[in-house]
Amino acid sequence: MTNAITQGLLPEGLRDRLPPQAEAAANLLRGLLDSVAAHGYERVQPPLVEFEDSLVGRLGSARRQDLLRFIDPVSGANLALRHDMTGQVGRIAATRLAHYARPLRLAYGGPVLRVRGDQLRPERESIQAGAELIGRDSVAAVAEVLQLAVEALTQTGLSGLTVDITLPQFVGELAAGPWPLAGARLADVQAALDAKDIAALRSVGADRYDALISAAGRADAALAKLAALGLTGRLATMLDDAAAVIAALGDTPATLDPTERHGFEFQSWIGFAIFAAGVRGEVGRGGAYTIVHPDGREEPAVGFSLYVDGLVDAGLGEVKHRRILLPLGTATEAGTRLRAEGWATVAALDDAGDARAFRCTHVWNGVEAVPL
Repeated sequence: MTNAITQGLLPEGLRDRLPPQAEAAANLLRGLLDSVAAHGYERVQPPLVEFEDSLVGRLGSARRQDLLRFIDPVSGANLALRHDMTGQVGRIAATRLAHYARPLRLAYGGPVLRVRGDQLRPERESIQAGAELIGRDSVAAVAEVLQLAVEALTQTGLSGLTVDITLPQFVGELAAGPWPLAGARLADVQAALDAKDIAALRSVGADRYDALISAAGRADAALAKLAALGLTGRLATMLDDAAAVIAALGDTPATLDPTERHGFEFQSWIGFAIFAAGVRGEVGRGGAYTIVHPDGREEPAVGFSLYVDGLVDAGLGEVKHRRILLPLGTATEAGTRLRAEGWATVAALDDAGDARAFRCTHVWNGVEAVPL
């Protein structure tokens, strides 16, 4: 039952953004999209709601229990609110823009909703911005996308960026090739690697996979340890390609964990997460993946998503406006001139207008701006 108390509350994991944070979020989203647009990424705007089956089927990145679902009163079909925008961009690329030349560079930004938060990210609604390069997943494509993500985040004022690289297919390739598992199940080995549990690996007869746990760490040291394993073919190529992507980061510090899978369920040969000093959790995530077209054809792609809310919470994006109170009776021309000069004008509606109460920095005296 609704009452005066619950009318002022919000569901768990949701919040209002107030001044100046609401404007900061808008500024950050605009700045991130401007950064990627400068590199030729064109913006698309998918809807907040789609058919449930479409959102679940795209990229394998969503489960039905991850989506807030409801019945469409018009069609009677099951609809769901998006929890991520990457799959929607993939749908657009595979249908509406299937005839566009590849590689296709697209960008996006907007709200997404998770059914549940977690300890690290309790919020359920968030603002996501990102870019997708569709038609390629080569080293050059991954390097372009990762460098673009770092550049866009740096332009927000973030410092202390680090990139964690992972190879989601690496363990499966090992098990299917030079390091067969005999009686062990791949899922059990991956679970032990996720937990960094050497004893569990040995209990299922996967002792040699210990080396992958000890290899994780600073990228140059990790690559050296993995190179010492003497791997050949596809696995050696994967390591060489990862090394080339890491080299393209230049001075941005990087780590490498060849076994990390959490949050990279739909990535293919490489994934990455981006962190920044003073920001809780990751500020971005991405990697290479595959888009499935309506005719069953698979198309490679690589992209990233950036999380705007963490940047706002870190105090970024706020703009200190020059805000001036125009007393009652101020000429319209004066306000027009001040706004053209970059002022935010607040028109008093009576003689009791209090500039400080309206969060103004100046008052117009009829001739000039007087600071408070």
